Amino acid sequence: MEKIDLTTITFVKLRYESKVKPSDRPKVNCSNDAYQLFINNWDWETITHIETMKLMLLNRANRVMGITNLSTGGTNGCIIDVKVIFQYAILANASSIILAHNHPSGSLKPSDADIAVTKKVHEAGKLFDIRLLDHLIITPDDRYYSLSDEGCF
Repeated sequence: MEKIDLTTITFVKLRYESKVKPSDRPKVNCSNDAYQLFINNWDWETITHIETMKLMLLNRANRVMGITNLSTGGTNGCIIDVKVIFQYAILANASSIILAHNHPSGSLKPSDADIAVTKKVHEAGKLFDIRLLDHLIITPDDRYYSLSDEGCF
């Protein structure tokens, strides 16, 4: 048997670390709770002209484990990679997730692409037992649209 050169194998280490006790983390009970947490973590200098997608990770008790930026795009869209969403969720051992992105135009109406990616993430989450709780559209004028509340998935 040929000897394997171990220097050609890359070591992979997955790690999520939190210094906050689960009981001290904010809890999400409804779409407005999620909206308030997202807008407090938004870059208000770019909300009127650059579309951004964010991800909220939650534990089984709907306590927020973290919020991260997934993608930043242009004035009318950004790329959403479902694999990246679930890399974060699996790394953190999240039980559920919430997506949010802004519409710089101020329109609350979800696009066909918004609905399609929401359904795709919802279906992918079933495979990993990670529930998509909501997908929010946020506007610069302090309004939001919940795809979950509106029955879009």
